[in-house]
Amino acid sequence: MNNTACAVAYDSYPECLVSSNTPFYYSHKPNLSSYMSDQQLTLAVIFVAYWALSLIFHHLDVAQYKWMEKYRIHESAEVQAKNLVSRWQVVVAVLFQQAIQTALGLWWIEDKVSPNHGKEMQRIGGVLQFVLKNLTGRQTSAALLEAYGPACVYIIYWWAIPTAQFLGAIFFVDTWQYFLHRAMHLNKWLYKNVHSWHHRLYVPYAYGALYNHPVEGFLLDSLGSVIAEALTGMSVRQAMLLFTISTLKTVDDHCGYKLPFDPLQLMSSNNADYHDIHHQVIGIKSNFAQPFFVHWDYWLNTRMTREDIARRKAKSSKSL
Repeated sequence: MNNTACAVAYDSYPECLVSSNTPFYYSHKPNLSSYMSDQQLTLAVIFVAYWALSLIFHHLDVAQYKWMEKYRIHESAEVQAKNLVSRWQVVVAVLFQQAIQTALGLWWIEDKVSPNHGKEMQRIGGVLQFVLKNLTGRQTSAALLEAYGPACVYIIYWWAIPTAQFLGAIFFVDTWQYFLHRAMHLNKWLYKNVHSWHHRLYVPYAYGALYNHPVEGFLLDSLGSVIAEALTGMSVRQAMLLFTISTLKTVDDHCGYKLPFDPLQLMSSNNADYHDIHHQVIGIKSNFAQPFFVHWDYWLNTRMTREDIARRKAKSSKSL
């Protein structure tokens, strides 16, 4: 677009609002890796993230560093005494679920054609022009667009929309998992035949995060995530980030440590200690929220904290 034309009609030409700048996170490469497509890389990163973080926590479990003991939620002996499934059985079941996830990912996650960013920003610019012209009039809108238009379009396209997509996907995943997880506890048949698998780990540990019945693994962990990705219109790289964070968060929520310096546990109050309560007898009908936030537990009064447990025990002891 001719600069002279833009100077006199910023409110008429969306092309004038397109910025050639790109944010730090953007890569012009068609694939981030030279050895595989972004689709394949997404699935590989999820697998590596799960086992890398799991093995770090497993090392802490085995090494039993004295300085880490104060952060441990349960004594090591409890894992052997209370859990109803061996570690090798857990490993086999998790690998089987990950094989299902990988197959679903290869079928679902498409190597999408890279969008024409200039055209997309023009479209946003056109909407911005229309809104401002109707709100402020042509003369004022032209002045505003000349001063702030390109920056606004840049922020909307490269930051506001991706952030909204990411937060929308998080909210959907939390919603999907809360209600399905709660249903598996309230319905006796579902609990006995499906969800009870996961609760064989009375004392959770990191790589047991995905120890589930295959049906639960597909419905709860896999299907909800791919629907969230589709509904929000995420790119493959956005999905890679979402699925990786979700995977790391899930592992961390089962790690068995209450760590004040863990960024995944600082994200929200939905952390390892919070989820551990759900694995105990006293909290098995509470704390259904996973993997990100606790709003559904809070809104529907299914939230239980350590303070709640202490109050119940104190009340029980007084009644004796």
